[in-house]
Amino acid sequence: MGDVLKVDILTAEIGSTTTVVSLFDGIGTSKPRLIAQGEHFTTVSQGDVGIGIQRAVDYINKKLNKKVSWDKFIATSSAAGGLKMSVHGLVYEMTVKAAKEAALGAGGIIKSVTSGKISSNDIERVKKINPNIVLIAGGVDYGEKETVLHNSRLFSESDIDIPFVYAGNCSVRDEIKDIFESKGKKIRLTDNVYPRVDELNISPLRLLIQEIFSEHIINAKGMHEISEKVFLPIIPTPAAVMDTTQLLSDIFGDVLTVDIGGATTDIDSYTEGTPEIMEISVSPEPLSKRTVEGDLGVFVNARNVVSSMGQEIEMSFPDYDILLNQLTPYPENDRLEKFGIELAKFCLVDGLRRHAGRIRTLYGPMGRYKIAEGKDLTSIKYIFGTGGILSRSKYAFEVLNCSKNLSRIHINELLPKPDVKLMRDKNYIFAPIGLISKLDKDSAIKLLKDNIEEYGI
Repeated sequence: MGDVLKVDILTAEIGSTTTVVSLFDGIGTSKPRLIAQGEHFTTVSQGDVGIGIQRAVDYINKKLNKKVSWDKFIATSSAAGGLKMSVHGLVYEMTVKAAKEAALGAGGIIKSVTSGKISSNDIERVKKINPNIVLIAGGVDYGEKETVLHNSRLFSESDIDIPFVYAGNCSVRDEIKDIFESKGKKIRLTDNVYPRVDELNISPLRLLIQEIFSEHIINAKGMHEISEKVFLPIIPTPAAVMDTTQLLSDIFGDVLTVDIGGATTDIDSYTEGTPEIMEISVSPEPLSKRTVEGDLGVFVNARNVVSSMGQEIEMSFPDYDILLNQLTPYPENDRLEKFGIELAKFCLVDGLRRHAGRIRTLYGPMGRYKIAEGKDLTSIKYIFGTGGILSRSKYAFEVLNCSKNLSRIHINELLPKPDVKLMRDKNYIFAPIGLISKLDKDSAIKLLKDNIEEYGI
């Protein structure tokens, strides 16, 4: 092997199916650049995710004919199956919704939601789910407090022994802390996610959930050793992609990112929507919104997707059952790749429609009127594709192009317009960019501009 190549940063994106490592140099200069990438199956099943990282690095060494070394090592992960959460608030349309937005934006996966006072049956359901975090919220600041006190007492008296987080009415924060500590349990406190009517405050809770994720992720096989080597705390891969989406908004304005993975389809949007829709909106939406569709994936959840597609997939691929057994993140032939593309199209369309809000027509004393519910995507100007299939496949444009006419087909849904521009993360670096932005934002933006491409130009 040739000489040693020293670079500034090695990033590792440790996914549920694959691990991607990327080498970056020139961070902090006018010309930051991606040097090389390596990829390997994630090796949780072998008892150590570090094996997959090393094999990806070995691939780079062989490709460059040099032994690479680096100054800083940083990583994201979703290899531990995500951060399972249960959310318990006062009114679903208000505090529960706000708490869910914060959790999803931080990389959490919501497994249970309740509104109002919980019961012993709710406690049992939470125990069966075995979440990594129980989030308690409810009440605007100095408003209703009985519900959060009741819920806190029941959880404190239960035998559930996992991290509890409180993000509700600030006037009872100390009392809730005392309730848990009197039972020998710890609870982490943060700002109210819904401090006033029509105001969301989700950033403090997002940061706290990411912090807990960093503590939890070391429980994945081999992750403890990785956590001791990283320069920054390991954060959820979806949270890093959301950070990158916010950077994209600095450059392009109203943007949306679609990440179609093996297990989930994640969509991040960064937009206020249009003034016209805001006028008739019945509840506030966050500027940055993330949704995770846990049943939409092109590898781990491929059978679920095929089942949802029904006859649509049978017409194109009558041998779909055989293809499902041959499907991997690295398709062995063109037919398998096209099969994965068909699944990805369904994931994109279904994921976008679930992420978007809709217009409803109601009737009252003054006659017919319209209201808007959910996230308004009508002012989105750019859709970015990332993830294995949207960054790597030669058919990625076919998938992204499915978004073009959705608003014409589903006229009451607040979907992107047909003139939206389609872009691709051509080198699969959106997660690393989110990490690098925490070290040097200017370098992250320059890398973004160099590593995205627009279709149709």
